[in-house]
Amino acid sequence: MTEDGPFGPTGRSEAHRPAPLAALEGIVAGVLAIGIATLLAGLLSVAGMAGGQPSPVPAVAEAFIDRTPPWLKNFATSTFGTNDKLALLVGTLIVLALVCAGVGLLTRSRVPLALIVFALVGGLGIAAVLSRPAAVPADAAPTLVGVGVGLWYLARSARPSTAAVATNPSRRVVLGAIVGGAAAYLGLLVGGGAALATASREAATRTLRLRNRVTVPPGADLKLPGLAPFIVPNDDFYRIDTAFVVPRVDADSWRLRVTGMVDREVELDWNTLLSKEMSEALVTLTCVSNEVGGDLVGNATWTGWPVRELLAMAGPRPGADMVLQTSADGWTCGTPLGALTDERNALLAVRMNGDPLPFEHGFPVRVVVPGLYGYVSACKWVTELKVTTFAADQGYWTPRGWSEMGPIKTESRIDVPQSGATVAAGKVAVAGVAWAQHRGISQVEVQVDDGAWQQARLAADPSIDSWRQWVLEWDAPRGSHTIRVRATDSTGQVQTAQSAPPAPDGASGWHTITVQIQ
Repeated sequence: MTEDGPFGPTGRSEAHRPAPLAALEGIVAGVLAIGIATLLAGLLSVAGMAGGQPSPVPAVAEAFIDRTPPWLKNFATSTFGTNDKLALLVGTLIVLALVCAGVGLLTRSRVPLALIVFALVGGLGIAAVLSRPAAVPADAAPTLVGVGVGLWYLARSARPSTAAVATNPSRRVVLGAIVGGAAAYLGLLVGGGAALATASREAATRTLRLRNRVTVPPGADLKLPGLAPFIVPNDDFYRIDTAFVVPRVDADSWRLRVTGMVDREVELDWNTLLSKEMSEALVTLTCVSNEVGGDLVGNATWTGWPVRELLAMAGPRPGADMVLQTSADGWTCGTPLGALTDERNALLAVRMNGDPLPFEHGFPVRVVVPGLYGYVSACKWVTELKVTTFAADQGYWTPRGWSEMGPIKTESRIDVPQSGATVAAGKVAVAGVAWAQHRGISQVEVQVDDGAWQQARLAADPSIDSWRQWVLEWDAPRGSHTIRVRATDSTGQVQTAQSAPPAPDGASGWHTITVQIQ
């Protein structure tokens, strides 16, 4: 050590720790910073002092999602499917670990510079936190404190050998990792009012007044092995949204406001909503990112109050043509006003397949609109309906290159046999699903190789808003065969053969598979 300070006159560390140890201590500094920030963010949320997303890792991930171009979103969805957020989390943590390891290595020679780099990375986290919808200055405090703890740990670990003798580096690394990991776990446990939200969902067993009940006829589900069930169980239903952390909204504190171009603003609470006369509806939801033959589509029974009745209470003014829906996490979608006020089953849904909505699917309340892709209609955790115009407002995905209206295209899919499968010669069931929400499916045809189109047998059709199963008994000869499917909706519109990617208004084309018959 020199009299100029612990790091010498040039700011160089004289400790000369082994490179692996220095890198590991940089990672532990990051774990401490994130762990402490996550714990404080959780406490801030429970105390009701958070405005947006005060936890740095979710904030960084959500800021990245906000700035994701359509081509990258399509790549992530097509590559990882409903695991896209897990992939983003893993990628974010890997990048942070590499950066922190680099900072740790830098402490071997340039400690002040290493501390500056670490502080700059923390500053990016703070910027991400403050960029979240409804963020308040207090949201930055957890990350600021976490970064301060990480800087303290880095500076302590980089002290010269005289100090290092007094502190066992291995013990310091283990203790730091344990403290950071435990803090992160506790933060996730208490964060976002999860306990209150879980309790309110478990208590949501009130008997509802129903104006109608959905009855699924036995013939609607062909029950063939490998064929998607007519009703998709909640746990298997696809999930696509921008929420990196699933909002846990306490139903007792939930409010829905109707604002904008209305004669009177309306506010609705949970108990008032549950007192309304509810409708049940079979509705198939479809993500606009679904590729031809993809699985980002599912059918369920939804229970809720018709949105048109709520909007009638507010009285939309002449000239309004859009409703901007807003989620508890700040996400928005622009829905044509007509789709929410006509006679279709557009619902403020509170139940899914008879159970309270899962948190992942919007508890306590979400919007379900037949006939429109989810990005312009299916707002989960909904908190506001702003009656406005397409000229004045835009939903989240519209300025990112997606179309404004988002009507669902007539589509069909082959579920069995799977593409590339080897099947024994003889009678083979070729089966799948087809959908054209709010129009219904009137016909499905199958083509083997370049032969004539053959009409498939359709399952029963309890709702024009739900998908329809189909099957063709095929006398399969040996060899390699290509199978295609196309559907016709109730208006007579035949599914187009023209192939198109999901952006900007949904994929199109015929689902085609190849099978080996032996």
